[in-house]
This record gives sequence, C-alpha cells and structure tokens, in this order.
Amino acid sequence: MKLSSSKKTLALAGALCGVIAAALAFFGNPANMAICIACFIRDTAGALGMHSAAVVQYVRPEIIGIVLGAFIISVATKEYRSTAGSSPMIRFVLGVIIMIGSLVFLGCPLRMVIRMAAGDLNAYVALVGFILGIAVGIVALKKGFSLGRSYETNAAAGAVLPVICAGLLVVLLAAPQLLKFSESGPGSKHAPVLLALVCALVFGALAQKARMCFAGGIRDVILMKNFDLLSVIGGLFVVLLIFNIANGTFVLSFTTPGVVAHNDHLWNVLGMFVVGFAATLAGGCPLRQLVLAGQGSSDAAMTVVGMFVGAALCHNLGLASSGTATNAETGETKELVLGAASQNGKIAVIICIVVLVAISVAGIKRKKA
Repeated sequence: MKLSSSKKTLALAGALCGVIAAALAFFGNPANMAICIACFIRDTAGALGMHSAAVVQYVRPEIIGIVLGAFIISVATKEYRSTAGSSPMIRFVLGVIIMIGSLVFLGCPLRMVIRMAAGDLNAYVALVGFILGIAVGIVALKKGFSLGRSYETNAAAGAVLPVICAGLLVVLLAAPQLLKFSESGPGSKHAPVLLALVCALVFGALAQKARMCFAGGIRDVILMKNFDLLSVIGGLFVVLLIFNIANGTFVLSFTTPGVVAHNDHLWNVLGMFVVGFAATLAGGCPLRQLVLAGQGSSDAAMTVVGMFVGAALCHNLGLASSGTATNAETGETKELVLGAASQNGKIAVIICIVVLVAISVAGIKRKKA
C-alpha cells in the first residue's frame, strides 16, 4: 500500500512521525525541539567546528538517519534517481537563507509545529509569516519562476551526501574525539545515539514515502485546494498535542515553559516569512530537502550544504535570536529573561527578503512574443 494513496494513510504516516518525535523528546532530546531540522543541522555544524557556540555542538544522528532512511527506502522501492543541474548555486543561497530565517525564529517549520503542539503562541504567530512567505513564492511560481531542469547523472553522484552521512556516523561512533560536544545547553541534551539513529531512519523513510513537506502542504492548499500533504502534518500535530497534554507540558502561552523561543512577534513573522518564501522557490522545506538529497537529488544536497553554511554564519556573525530562559542568577524564583531577535539577525532577514525578491524576478521565464 502506498502511503500517498489516501488522506488516511498520509495522516497515519504523520502520526507515526509524531510518535517518533515524542519518543525522542521522552528519551533525552530537548523537548521543544525533538527532531528540529534547523536546530539539529546547527548542532552538527558546531560539532564539526563550523561555529564556536559551545552550547549547540553535537552530531545529531537524526540528520544522518533521515538522509539514510530516505536513501534506503528509495533504493528499495526503485525511486532512487540521481539528478543535478537545476541552478545549484542559487539553491545553495536559498539553503543559507532558509537557515537564517529559521534561527531568527528559532526553529524550522517542523519545530514550528512541534512548538504549536506544546502551546507556544509565538509559533502560531510565526505560522502567519510562513503562510505569507509561501503565498509570495506561489505568486512567483504562477508568473513562471523556475530554477531550471534537473538532469539524470551518474548514480554515484546522487549518493554523495548519504555516503558523507554514513561516514559522519562512523566518526561519531568510532572516533568521537575528532568532534566537539556541548557540556551544557541544548547541545548537551540528546537521546541515546542508536535509538536516535533508528528513529530517524524510520522517520526519513516515512517522510520519503509520504512526501512530507511543510511548505508543500500549504502550497498545495493555496494552489490546488489539495489537502493531502497537509494531512501528514495534521497527523503529526495531533499526536504531539496528545503527548504534551498527557505529559503535562502543554501550556498555552507566549512564554511556554521549556520552549526555547522569543516573543519578538514581528521577527517571528518575518523569520518564517523568509523560510516559507525560500522553501517555495527551492521546492521544499528543510526536511524535504534532506529527503530529496537522500533519494538522489544533488540539487537538494546543495541546499542542505547551504543550510550548514547558514547555521555557521548565524552563530559566527550573531544572527541567531536568543530564547526566553530562566534567569541563571535568580533561578529559584523562576524569573524569566525574555529572548529577542538580535540586531544583526534583523538586518540579515531584511537582506534575505531583498535577495529572495531578486532571485524570484531573475528566475521568471519570459514568454516569447
């Protein structure tokens, strides 16, 4: 049975992904991140020495597992197809932009939904920006925007990123001294390596078969009134909502306990606007880019590389926002120190919007008279 054969099977796939996310949070991952693509790419970039933010450095097996899970299932079901050549450098830039927007908001679209399921009202505010960004991207698509055609390449070319991920896993297991690890902060919180890897392999396989994409789900609703992909997201949200209510971690608030976030509303909206806009132009959200790279797309792999570089830039240049947290000096009184978007991050978001408009205009194919 194909997971994409009906809304029910798609919702079931999403629900299973929700169970995986809940399990990862239960067994040690930061509860409000669980399996955030942007945050986990940032942590992995830190572990590789691409940035020096000591609290967010850890090779996340989830990133490795999603790519390998998509690779294995696509090969097994004969859906693996090695392609490349569709504006790789523009896709690289779009990956950088997606990461900047995500770290100004403090999470990718997947984490946005995870935060929504915990009651974080900031994520609901950001959802407005995400939808608006997708809507603007759709305008560009309707006017003829295209990154060009992908071409079939040597089968080995599409397997480069999966092989790199497999190699990184070997290093994590056999030579961890080559990597950097956080001793405190989000990077120090993680589920056991093998559990995280197995969960991510299944998550990646499900995401590949269900075509899970947070930008694509909303795009299809706006463009075609098709709710199929949105049902995947709905299944994931419902399971996580039930998990949080049962676990006592659902609090409807702008300062939901345990959720690393900020309530700088304008920049939550604009951060996710940038993510939605860029993901629509690139053909998929951060999760979808990992899955596409796993099933052979070198173009998607370039977007993933861009996200790694973007993560490094965010922490090396002070673009990432700070999250609301308990005051370390007065922790016993539970005094909160409110997070906010940084000045550098705000400037970067505006630059990203300008660049996205330029890419959109340049990519619109002109009809011959």
